[in-house]
Amino acid sequence: MFRSYLNRKSVVGFAVVVLIFLFGIVGPFFVQDPLAIDNLGMAPPSPQHLLGTTQTGQDVFAQLAYATRGSLIIGLLVGAMALFLSFLFGVLGGYAGGWLDEVFSLFTNVVLILPGLPLMIVIGSYVQQKGILLISLVLAVTSWAANARVLRAQTLSLRNRDYVLAARVAGENPVRIITVEILPNLLPVMSSSFVFAMIWAILGEAGLAFIGLGVVGTQTWGSMLAYAQNGQALTLGGWWWFGPPGAMIALLGMGLALINFAIDEVINPRLRTQHLHRAKKLIKSSRREVVA
Repeated sequence: MFRSYLNRKSVVGFAVVVLIFLFGIVGPFFVQDPLAIDNLGMAPPSPQHLLGTTQTGQDVFAQLAYATRGSLIIGLLVGAMALFLSFLFGVLGGYAGGWLDEVFSLFTNVVLILPGLPLMIVIGSYVQQKGILLISLVLAVTSWAANARVLRAQTLSLRNRDYVLAARVAGENPVRIITVEILPNLLPVMSSSFVFAMIWAILGEAGLAFIGLGVVGTQTWGSMLAYAQNGQALTLGGWWWFGPPGAMIALLGMGLALINFAIDEVINPRLRTQHLHRAKKLIKSSRREVVA
């Protein structure tokens, strides 16, 4: 019962995320030019335009396909960058100890207390050429500190384990100790950190794009919402313009959150105990119903 509960949660999350990724990868190859202008402006969904058109007659479905690809690229880049920074300041600092760990920990705490959204807006406003890499770097800089503290705490606990101490006494290379003895035990936490960073990236990019600080020259869900707002889609009743990107953000966030919850239940003993106790209650109640 416990395993099936975890499987349901993770399978639903993975299914949603995989479908969105497939749409972002394959979709742009089967749609028209998202910038092509049709004579039908603000047209509702039809067989010709599955999700209608924008105020200037551009196909919303084509824009959604390209925007999905752009947003997913940003999410993956931010997840990778944030995970690297978390590993650098959390794992390496925690294993090294001494003054290096103190410096890394101090810097992490300073970054952690800085407000993420205002910092993101300030940095984004000073960046002139807002490409995907630069926007991803801005988002990654504001999303790694909390995960670094978690990884540092786990590393401090693992480095005092018997097998790690034995490897150090045997003269093993520190790189090998980290990659072979410590890193495998951190994979669930790092996976959760990567998923959290992706969620932050998708929402953060949408927020930056909505206020005019998003990626220039690349379609994203946030840019679609910004263009819909500037085109007064809500006032004109063009729900098909702002609805699809908003729904995609919500669906991807839900899918990643379900995956993150499933990972938390695997690495958190308290959650495992709670769900095991709940499963036992369900089994007992089902047995009573069968007997009755």
